[in-house]
This record gives sequence, C-alpha cells and structure tokens, in this order.
Amino acid sequence: MKVCVFGAGAIGGYVGVELSRTDVDLSLVARGAHLAAMRDNGLRLRIEGEERVARPRCTDTPAKLGVQDYVIIALKAHDISNAVDSIAPLLGTHTCVVTASNGLPYWYFHGADGLPMGTTLESVDPGGRQWRVLGPERAVGCVVFPAAEVIAPGVIQHEHGRKFPIGEPNGEKSARIEELHRLFTQAGLDAPIRTDIRDEIWLKLWGNLCFNPLSALTHATVDVIARDPETRAICKTMMAEAAAIGERLGRHLRVDADRRIDGMAALGAHKMSMLQDLEHGRSMEIEALVGVVAELGRLLDVPTPTTDIVLALVRQRARSASLQ
Repeated sequence: MKVCVFGAGAIGGYVGVELSRTDVDLSLVARGAHLAAMRDNGLRLRIEGEERVARPRCTDTPAKLGVQDYVIIALKAHDISNAVDSIAPLLGTHTCVVTASNGLPYWYFHGADGLPMGTTLESVDPGGRQWRVLGPERAVGCVVFPAAEVIAPGVIQHEHGRKFPIGEPNGEKSARIEELHRLFTQAGLDAPIRTDIRDEIWLKLWGNLCFNPLSALTHATVDVIARDPETRAICKTMMAEAAAIGERLGRHLRVDADRRIDGMAALGAHKMSMLQDLEHGRSMEIEALVGVVAELGRLLDVPTPTTDIVLALVRQRARSASLQ
C-alpha cells in the first residue's frame, strides 16, 4: 500500500511518523530546512513524554514517487491550489485523495444540495484548479482535530488530540474508506468513519471561523477568547451568521454555539494556527476559514455583517505584517 503525505508540516508530519510505524510504503513531501533536517536526522515527533523518530522516504520532488494508493493532503488550505501540478503525478485511476486541511475542501459541493452542481469557491479553490486536476471523484473527507506545531526544522510537538474523522462525500462505507480507517487505526490514530462528513467539516469550520481571526487580531489564546464576554459575544454572532448559511446548505450541527465555544475553552492556553502563523511570519488561512463564509453568504443572499468586519480587519492585519 503506497501512501504519500503531501505537506509534512505539523499535522502531516505527525500523521507521517505514526504511519511509519505500520507496514505502508510511506513517502513524505516537504521542502526547505524542514526537509533537510528530516533527511539528516529523521522526522522527530515529541508526544506523550517521549520522542519518536521516523526515517521515511522524503522528497521535494513528488514526481519521483510514482502513482500512490492514497495521497493525504496536509498543506495549509491556501497552498493547495499552487501545489496541484506537483500532486498530479501521484494520481492514478484508483488513487484516493484524503483532504486533511482546514476549511471546506474543493470537493465539498460535489453531489451536494444547496448550491448548483459543480460549484467551486474562489476562497477555497481559485479558478477551480483543484477540482479539475485532483478530481472530486477521487476525494474523501478527513477532519483534523489534533493540534501540533513544528517547533524546529524536523521536530514536531504534539499538543493534544488523536481524532481524524473520515468519510465519503456520499456517506457510503466504501472499500477505500474502510482501508483508510484500517491504516489510521493501525497507526494509533482515532479515525471514526462518518456518514455525515460534510457536517463534521462544517462543525470544525464553525469554530475556526471566529477563533482563528480573533486570535490573530488580539494575540489571545483560545481560553481567553472563549471566556472574555466581549470576544465570546463576537464568536457567537459570527457563528450565528454561519449557522444560517449552514441551514440553507442542509448542514446539521450536533452542538450549539455555547457548547462549541466551551469546548474550545477546555483546550486551555492554546494558540490558534492563525496566531502561530502570524508570529512566525507565515501566511494565514484567512480566505479558507473566514472569506469562505462571507463568499457563501453572498452566493446564498445570507447577511454576514460581523464576519465581513472581522474579515476586513484580519486581512489588514496580514497586510500590515507583509503576509498578504
């Protein structure tokens, strides 16, 4: 079984180290100093008080790897479109593409109600390049709930969580989703198969929509944002706007806003990925996490005034930091 993790950063590297302990033929795609460190010293994962070192095949030239059975895309959402030409040589007729990034994946409206068939979103898939090259029929969903961080080239710190819900867009328990479940479980990851993977993806976005930009704007950790009455109120307003969009799309949220916010607070003094990126001078996932809700609001004629304000502010924050 040939598996390629495309984007072996924090989450991709974590998954890669765990998969390396199984019987898969594993390859990792990375670049720069991170790749060099992985080649020299192995990929090091600090988790549960120990350090696990893996030495899988690593490259910045994916075309050399050949066709894969599974390609796990673990890039930042805004980097995927620019990488599709590099991903293309890994794809065969039966390759399964596992989208393990934040926001709505490119295939989200394939065969779904709420928007016209084949709808692509500029905030997610500019010009529809992912749709054309990767193909919606190859894709399955994967929601990333763990938190991890690259703390030095080749070194990943796992913070919390092992859950990666997976599922077919049409809800079926296909052979490829069953095999993916087996691979993740064998690696020690919690990968429940969901028949409503779109709802799971929407639930993750529902929290990211507000906590990520507010963290970048305030430099506050999630517990502070959740417990401060003023920032909590902003979160609830943004989540209400997104919930109205979700209703139009037929999405079902299994928890209410207060419970979702309280769940974030329980993470403690955790820095959201947008704040981490800002502090490290990396581009932030603004469009995939916030712009997408504003774009859907326009398409469906659902007002998103608070989301629009926060989006404008965090875009300006990125420009001020020369990250946009």
